[in-house]
Amino acid sequence: MADVRDILDLERPATPELTKESLLAKNKKIYEKKLAVKRPEGMHREVFALLYNDNKDAPPLLPTDTGTGYKQTKARLGMKKVRRWQWAPFSNPARSDGAVFHHWKRCSDEPKEYPFAKFNKQLEIPSYNMTEYNTHLKTNPTKWSKPQTDHLFDLAKRFDVRFIIMADRWDRANYGSKTVEDLKERYYEVIGLLNKVRGTPEKKIYVFDAEHERRRKEQLKKLFDRNAKQIEEEQSLLNELKKIEARKKERERKTQDLQKLISQADQQQAELQQQHATSSHKKHDKKLKKKIQQQPRPSKVDSVVNAVESAGIKFTDLRGTGVSLRSQKMKLPANVGQKKAKALEQALQEFKVDPSPPPIEEICVAFNELRSDMVLLCELRTALATCNFELESLKHQYEALCPGKTLNIPAALVSPPLDDSGTGELDVSGLV
Repeated sequence: MADVRDILDLERPATPELTKESLLAKNKKIYEKKLAVKRPEGMHREVFALLYNDNKDAPPLLPTDTGTGYKQTKARLGMKKVRRWQWAPFSNPARSDGAVFHHWKRCSDEPKEYPFAKFNKQLEIPSYNMTEYNTHLKTNPTKWSKPQTDHLFDLAKRFDVRFIIMADRWDRANYGSKTVEDLKERYYEVIGLLNKVRGTPEKKIYVFDAEHERRRKEQLKKLFDRNAKQIEEEQSLLNELKKIEARKKERERKTQDLQKLISQADQQQAELQQQHATSSHKKHDKKLKKKIQQQPRPSKVDSVVNAVESAGIKFTDLRGTGVSLRSQKMKLPANVGQKKAKALEQALQEFKVDPSPPPIEEICVAFNELRSDMVLLCELRTALATCNFELESLKHQYEALCPGKTLNIPAALVSPPLDDSGTGELDVSGLV
């Protein structure tokens, strides 16, 4: 590098002087590098940082309190006078034996009722007299007698209707053996009869099914008493049931896939047949168009005759559609237009026919035939009017072509037939 600077006539940088201080500073840096502790392999960076502080000092051997961090606050002791406490007696109003207890309380506190007495909730157990028992509560003495019923209600008052404890405290020596289900059944039976007799509708009458409870406990006992072999057999049956359901779902899925393939094949075949039929129909239609163009156009009379032939109402047959009302047979089909339905309604009003008669089988059939005939009658009248118009127009054409000659048309063809009222008027504009 120095040779290049000499060739290019560049100034050389000043060479630093070697002194004792510069050599010591250089040696100090090398010494500090050697003292740096390297993190061992496999140790996490966070764990290694806990070993040294910022000054790279060794960790202390004993825990020290640096004065920073959370501390427990000390009690602030003042010069105020301390409130006095006393060992005072108290009684629990929930107890009926009048027992007196003691506890610590401040002298300045006012005397109050024992706060935990409010949690002593007592159930309201009804009682009965001899007349009510003999009139309403008496039953088979072999099952329940009056002393047994009295003992049952005494235990209910003592143990707050806890039937398990009542069955344990039942006096078997004097009143025989009774199960928990027997106690429940008799207790709720008496309660329901008393509520019904005394007329307390706000209290719900609960009926206890003792037989169902016995069967339930018996089933639970059988379930609990199963051995390992029976449990394993039940588990195997459940696994087999899951396999059967899985095979059933797989079979249904394959059936659906096969049905889709069949429907797709049928659809493709139908499309091919439709294309073939369309091509043949086009050729046939061309031939028909040529024939139609060569033939004379039909007159209005022919169109009216075709309309009369297709007149009438075709009511739908509800067979095979499941459960349906008979009145739906009298419902007009969807192909009947609104104008035609309105004209038919006017015709029913004119002939004084009930528009919604009772849907008996014979009435349904007769009512449908009547409406179909009414539509046919209106179509015939419209056709007659059209034919009369055609005759008049032909008559005028004939008289114009042959002057001096007249065409006689029978009056029966020109005048429309009269209806039942004798007026010959009927609004058939909606049926055209």
